[in-house]
Amino acid sequence: MSPEDTTSQPASADSVDIRDLSLHTGETVRLRGWVRKHRSSGKILFVILRDGTGEVQVVFAKDEVDGPSWETAEALAHEASIQVDGVVREDARAPSGYEITGRRVGLIGPSPEFPIQPKEHGTDFLLQNRHLWLRSPSQAAIMRVRDEVVRAIRDFFHERGYVLVDTPILTGAIGESAGTLFETEYFDLGTAYLAQTGQLYLEAAAAVLGKVYCFGPTFRAEKSKTRRHLAEFWMVEPEVAWLDSDGNMDLQEEFITFIVSRVLENRRADLAVLERKIENLEAVRPPFDRISYTEAVEFLQAGGSEIEWGSDLGAEDETKIAEGRAVPVFIYDYPKRAKAFYMKENPEDPRTVKCNDLIAPEGYGEIIGGSQREDDYDLLLARIREEELPEDAYDWYLDLRRYGTFPHSGFGLGLERTVAWICGLDHLREAIAFPRLMTRLKP
Repeated sequence: MSPEDTTSQPASADSVDIRDLSLHTGETVRLRGWVRKHRSSGKILFVILRDGTGEVQVVFAKDEVDGPSWETAEALAHEASIQVDGVVREDARAPSGYEITGRRVGLIGPSPEFPIQPKEHGTDFLLQNRHLWLRSPSQAAIMRVRDEVVRAIRDFFHERGYVLVDTPILTGAIGESAGTLFETEYFDLGTAYLAQTGQLYLEAAAAVLGKVYCFGPTFRAEKSKTRRHLAEFWMVEPEVAWLDSDGNMDLQEEFITFIVSRVLENRRADLAVLERKIENLEAVRPPFDRISYTEAVEFLQAGGSEIEWGSDLGAEDETKIAEGRAVPVFIYDYPKRAKAFYMKENPEDPRTVKCNDLIAPEGYGEIIGGSQREDDYDLLLARIREEELPEDAYDWYLDLRRYGTFPHSGFGLGLERTVAWICGLDHLREAIAFPRLMTRLKP
């Protein structure tokens, strides 16, 4: 049965959004959306309709609708798409404060035996049906929080005079470990890599514009199945001229506080759907704790860890360091051998570099990695050679030190890790609409 067979023209032929029902109290409106719940008590039918802007209950009384509409309403299935005409009325008991007295309903798209039912499903099954799992209230809430975080990121930098610079995804320069790169043949020019970072290119842009950032997908070919890794993820990377390592941490602190505040301001309802402890996010205020890498190792060793100075910190180490803290914690000045070639050698201790990781509380680990960049030509060249990187791939990067070198710093924030922490998720795979994992390329 087509919609035209069971619907009549309301006051306005155009449908309205559920979020705007307060503007139409007492009016007959048309809604279009999907059936989230459906139940009957004999002569009364209750349909929970969602349209992407909200949810509302539509009530159909058998003696108040025509026969075809009643038959259609009775047969509705979970996630069927429908068109409803009805009267908007206030109802203090309803979550949205409004309810619809249904008059007519038309079936747009049937949904026989929708695969995901209101019961427990295994993770693998849900990921195989990710395109349908997205329709659940929790996944919709996560996507709205992610959207808020993205808008907060862009607003933060725009309001502070940063310029967005789009950096290449295909690159011949390696920003991090070569063993975690996706490779592809690039015409007749040899091997190209999917970018792990836009940082090297941003350093060139910072010499032009002073304060810049890039924001886009990045790729890591790590064969990791941990809850903190994705093969494709989004990262925002600012780069700032004349900024040292301490100032870089100040910027990160301000940035994270801004993002969390925006989510609390605009997405509390979504956090409630996710049953997130709001008080944990409300505690995220400056100043953040700061400890050196050496202090972190001493703390871990005192707790029984066998970690030795010079080793990078693992996920378990980060969790222990952040345990009991209400706010994120900075760990700074890591050993040179544990970090990337472009980080500035620490003048006070040449064994270390001027860098930091920002560790989120509640066991979520690193959400930001940042550093002051090595601006000394000779030291940078020595590090490139020490890492056995191809010098010809970095000749343009070395030019930045040949011609008007300057102190500068930047960092990278992992969007999915940040969203997972703010939402209180167990795994990054829910923080992006279609996760790319080591074992999953579909849907």
